[in-house]
Amino acid sequence: MTVKYNSPVILTFSLIAAAIMAIETFTPLSIMTYFTVYSKIELADPLWYFRLFSHVLGHGNWEHFFGNFALILLVGPILEEKYGSRDILLMIVLTAFITGLLHVLFFANAGLLGASGIAFMMILLVSFTNAKGGIPLTFILVVILYLGREIMSIFADDQISQFAHIIGGVLGGAFGFLLEGNNRRKAQKKQKPEKTSTTG
Repeated sequence: MTVKYNSPVILTFSLIAAAIMAIETFTPLSIMTYFTVYSKIELADPLWYFRLFSHVLGHGNWEHFFGNFALILLVGPILEEKYGSRDILLMIVLTAFITGLLHVLFFANAGLLGASGIAFMMILLVSFTNAKGGIPLTFILVVILYLGREIMSIFADDQISQFAHIIGGVLGGAFGFLLEGNNRRKAQKKQKPEKTSTTG
């Protein structure tokens, strides 16, 4: 039995983040500033644009890393199999950019790093994997349990960005509705009988 690289986007994402954490932890190099988005807007600095995306690869410590990627490695391959590598990569990139940009615009004197926004995006998105029309009840319950908890904790001084969790979850729900809507339209087109013409 061979080991398969079964989920290329999720596995590559996880391995890059693990490598960054290992370099930061086990070498004299300090690279985490390249993987943290800061509140200051620096349009003339190319690194500022890079950090808007790269912050999802950085983590404060191994506990932070394991907490995020235990979940991402659990649900990510399911999502990649359902939606395809291209779409899951696009959703990760968009979630990183939107959470990074909103953090810069609305939060002063605080850095943001970690893949928790991606994890919450996937938590909401995975509830659509067996949707067959309508709004899945599992989606509603996940919104209540996960996003409700984050909203209740938003003012806690715990060094956790509930904002990134909420934005990630909202994006996951939006992606789910968009993708399922596209799937339904494609299915309806396939079911329509092709028009035939006859000549006398």
